[in-house]
Amino acid sequence: MATKQNIRILSMIMMIIMVTLMMIIKPSEQEYYTALVHLEKLLKTEQNIVKNLNDYLDNEEKRLKSLKQLAYHYNKLNLLANQDVQTYLSNPVNAYLLVKRLTTDWNLVEYLIDSDRKDLIHLLNENETFPSAEDLSGAAEALLRLQDTYRLDTTMLANGVIPSIKNQHPIDYNDLNNNKRNIVDNNDMNSIDSATKLVMPLTANDCYELGRQAYHQKDYHHTVLWMKEALRRLDEEYNGISSADKQTNDRVNIIEHLAFASYQLGSLQDAYEYTVDLLTLNPNHERALGNLEFFDNELNISNRLRRIRKGDTNDPDVPDENAISESKWPSEENERDIYEALCRGENRIHETIRSRLKCYYLDTSKLSDKYVRLWRIKVEEAYKQPNIVLFIDFMSDYEINVVQRLAEPLLKRATVQNYFTGKLETAKYRISKSAWLTNRDHEVVYKISRRIQAITGLEMDTAEELQVVNYGIGGHYEPHYDFARREEPRAFDSLGTGNRIATWLNYMSNVQAGGATVFPHLGVTLWPRKNAAAFWYNLYKSGDGDLLTRHAACPVLVGSKWVSNKWIHEIGQEFRKPCGLWQNELNIVQHVD
Repeated sequence: MATKQNIRILSMIMMIIMVTLMMIIKPSEQEYYTALVHLEKLLKTEQNIVKNLNDYLDNEEKRLKSLKQLAYHYNKLNLLANQDVQTYLSNPVNAYLLVKRLTTDWNLVEYLIDSDRKDLIHLLNENETFPSAEDLSGAAEALLRLQDTYRLDTTMLANGVIPSIKNQHPIDYNDLNNNKRNIVDNNDMNSIDSATKLVMPLTANDCYELGRQAYHQKDYHHTVLWMKEALRRLDEEYNGISSADKQTNDRVNIIEHLAFASYQLGSLQDAYEYTVDLLTLNPNHERALGNLEFFDNELNISNRLRRIRKGDTNDPDVPDENAISESKWPSEENERDIYEALCRGENRIHETIRSRLKCYYLDTSKLSDKYVRLWRIKVEEAYKQPNIVLFIDFMSDYEINVVQRLAEPLLKRATVQNYFTGKLETAKYRISKSAWLTNRDHEVVYKISRRIQAITGLEMDTAEELQVVNYGIGGHYEPHYDFARREEPRAFDSLGTGNRIATWLNYMSNVQAGGATVFPHLGVTLWPRKNAAAFWYNLYKSGDGDLLTRHAACPVLVGSKWVSNKWIHEIGQEFRKPCGLWQNELNIVQHVD
């Protein structure tokens, strides 16, 4: 927290000490040994040397103590990670810690290392890979995003505890009949338990850094949550330890953030009380002195207004709650609320709709591909209108491994298309890395496209290349449409293949927690199921977009999520999918009796 600032002050003190010593020990032509009075001056010089040397050694000990503490954390983190690298990194708290240790903490190490060993720092910086400040900000934002979406308790999250999500893993009825359901669930629960056990709890400094990142993003809600946690952990860490100066400086930093964030959230009383605490620790804090007077005036005005509204101008004891009572009717859920509820596994489909959904085998007898005619393709309906289905066991493990191996060296930060300019750009509402594979890259990629064409009956020559996506720490894609709306006429100009008529989404990994595909307007949740593929039409037969297909990729809470998708376009479908006879006539996968 204030460590770097403290070290900078100590360095200045050391420089002053050395200059003082040079002034004290300047050469003299006097013969000190000839008179006692002169020898007394030498004794005073010795006393000054002892004092300044002791101060210098104290400062050096503090510097080395800081370095040893950092080395201890690096070592502990590394030993823990090496027990099981994949499991360790699947926990978002560990991932955040790793990025922080190699950014904020590493900057402090660079500052603390003696000038005669700067070559060591330079060598490491030249030959090793280090994350950037943007990576730290992204890792912190991801953790805060997970906290909000899945309603995670701050203290539990700081301890690395990740709860399981209800309804995360859908039932495969074949597995149920073969008594495999419990095995699947237990494996997933064990993965979450392992990720929770293989964790190093956040320190006060780690929590402070999360709060600071939120503060710089003007996210004052999370600033308060994490600064309070930092304050609580600071008390635990310094319990019984005599290091009053550092603890005071750290508390001042935390409380100053809490005071301002509370004010920004409209909590004047909290802001006032935090400022009083701040001045108790540092009575000369200029900003706090000015803020205290301001908060005091604001509270007096607020209390007077509250008394007027209550019609009780003579009563000085006014309760803190707002005099204007809020409506007791629950506010209507907005899209964000529904999206997050679906991500948490909350059921939003009425039982009358769910009861009409079916599982069936696709009728392959009339498909053009002879190989696919012999394939028993299992289909699960997720919704009727619009028709959203899952094709079970569409991809083999071998095909998934090939696609991942081809895509991994090509992965880059995923982009979205600016529908007004037509250009690709990164966006905070889509956090993942993606790569594009063509049918020419490998026979497996070609076979996947060929099977999609056989099953859907849609032309693949005008479809986009296979996009492979990997979601990292809190990776997500907020609610969006795959098709271009009427007000976005230039969206796919560069392709020249018309709008996106349909989406095919392959799930290439299981996810221990989170990572669902959700449709907020329908209340549908599709949990990642390795080897399966989801399919839906984005357009009506008329070519107009179906607004109910708005969907999102929920943040990955534990694990790694791999998917690949084919966006199928209008051009080339003229004889495969003729226009409908009436407006908003739905495209369907297959009639099921």
